[in-house]
Amino acid sequence: MQVERLDGRSLSVAALLAVAAGRSGVEADPAALRRVEGRHARLQQARAHGAVYGANTGVGANRHERAAEDEERGLRLLRSHCAAVGPLEDDVTARAMMAVRLNQILAGGSGVSRRVAEALAEALHDGAVPAIHSWGAIGTGDLAALAELSLTLAGERPWRDGKGPVTTFGATDALPMISSSALTVATAALALDRVQSQLRASIVVAALSFLALRGNPEAYDVTVHRNRAHPGQVEVARLLSRLVAGGVAPVRIQDPFGLRVLPQVTAPAIHAARTLDDAVTAEINAAVENPLVTPDGVRHHGQFHTATLASQLDAARGAFLPVLSLSTARLGLLMRPDLTGLRAFLAAGPAGSSGLMISEYVVQDLLTELRVGMTPTAAGTLSISLGLEEHASFATQGARSLRNMTQLAPTLLAAELLAAVRALRMAPGRLTAGPLRDAFEMASEAIDPSEEDRPLGGDLERAADLLPRLGAVLDYSSMGLSSSA
Repeated sequence: MQVERLDGRSLSVAALLAVAAGRSGVEADPAALRRVEGRHARLQQARAHGAVYGANTGVGANRHERAAEDEERGLRLLRSHCAAVGPLEDDVTARAMMAVRLNQILAGGSGVSRRVAEALAEALHDGAVPAIHSWGAIGTGDLAALAELSLTLAGERPWRDGKGPVTTFGATDALPMISSSALTVATAALALDRVQSQLRASIVVAALSFLALRGNPEAYDVTVHRNRAHPGQVEVARLLSRLVAGGVAPVRIQDPFGLRVLPQVTAPAIHAARTLDDAVTAEINAAVENPLVTPDGVRHHGQFHTATLASQLDAARGAFLPVLSLSTARLGLLMRPDLTGLRAFLAAGPAGSSGLMISEYVVQDLLTELRVGMTPTAAGTLSISLGLEEHASFATQGARSLRNMTQLAPTLLAAELLAAVRALRMAPGRLTAGPLRDAFEMASEAIDPSEEDRPLGGDLERAADLLPRLGAVLDYSSMGLSSSA
């Protein structure tokens, strides 16, 4: 197995996902561990000479109170912040959170002791996974989740999977350990990976629909798109032109928007995914703890506020929804005999058969669910901790919302794929050679060939499961959509 050496400075989203999925092991860079050790000593020194938030004071609105000095102080803080409420995160998300937090600690700004960093690295290396409950964060630090992880490392809570180490949390370890948005960042990274995979698949599915509908490739002429070359648009148009080349003669001078504006709608989503990737990468390698321990002192700040991540998550959701909406539009086109030259709803069998009619209801249900959740999370307001904290980014909720989109999107895209495959089975002469034929054959093998009216759930599930493989038939690296797998 490949081993990822974490140093606090160079972890990519792809490498993080490999660790989270168990495809890569983990080791802490020795130089980074020495940096952790040195910054811990610097924190102890600062604590001995003055007030340091959370090290010898209370936290939140208790920041001006001098904290009692005893062996249990660090554990008391962790216990008080461990809400342990809400749905349990899955193992992949929990491991991603652990890897993010370890890498951030290795950046050197936390002041956490070396023994805690090494215990976290050991747990990751050994495959131990804590039980992490979701609720209790607003985009200014995943205090509850990281307190739960810390208490698991301290031996006060059981490991959900595997057996991890037990270590001691000193008075200056507790707050630095939980002063991070590692769970939010992990959730965002995993959701981003699924968005990129689904964008890749959506292009292939749309191209199959184009062939089935005998579309006009003139709309993808690169000359057109160079005249308003928004980021990614020329690349999408060029790819589509290559994909659909050699298709049957178009039957319309201008296609419906579901085909004609595909580059214009897909390109913003690709650009948003690229930008979110940059933001997530910055967070993974960030020293954002409050206070921040530097070689020359300790600084109190507001760097824990994840406004940039929140705004990019909102942008990604806002750009991805039109891609899914356009897919539902193409599904509607595939139902129309005047556009396909085939039976209404791609039905077969006796007159009045419904064919794929119900799939339109399914996708509109899903699309409405997505629209309901589209309020920008950055628009939220609050006042908590006796009014001390009067603003938050709500990046946590943005990451969860993007994750929810990626959980609903596969069924939505699968409905279009199911219809495109059925139409091309009915009119196989519209298929071209090359990647699209490979994609069609892959999908056709997975989808039941029978065309009589029957429940569609099984085919939709199989088509949804196929999407990652379908999206991998092309090289998308020029668009920043290369696979992390």
